[in-house]
Amino acid sequence: MHQRPFFFKIQMNPNGFSFLELMVVVVILGILATYIAPRFMGRTEDAKAVKAKVDIASLETSLKLYRLDNGFYPTTEQGLAALVEKPGTEPIPQNWKSKGYLEKARVPKDPWGREYLYLSPGVHDEYDIISYGADGAPGGEDKNRDIQSWELE
Repeated sequence: MHQRPFFFKIQMNPNGFSFLELMVVVVILGILATYIAPRFMGRTEDAKAVKAKVDIASLETSLKLYRLDNGFYPTTEQGLAALVEKPGTEPIPQNWKSKGYLEKARVPKDPWGREYLYLSPGVHDEYDIISYGADGAPGGEDKNRDIQSWELE
């Protein structure tokens, strides 16, 4: 009878894995982590910037619906809150939708936990919506870069 080489023999250890087997797995995981982890580092801020752009686009859609119903955009003083609560200051919208214009009945905050800045009339358009990024201050680069409605694609 022909015998198989030793490396084809599989012996199960009834007590579980040996220390050596566990160390091999830990080393392999460590090697994988050194190659994969750097690719995902810093992606959190990229995701926050994308979220802010999506929020601004959604707010723009809601503002357009508000304008279609009422003939004008909310003023700077009325703010984005006019999308969830009928304004009590002039100009008062006559055809304001009873459930508001935002799906969750609340104005979202930017991904860094701050209010979006809303100007109407805007400096760049009929209205401007701005998130000042991670630092919360105008200007900045990279993660501190402002996200502005007039720059969205």
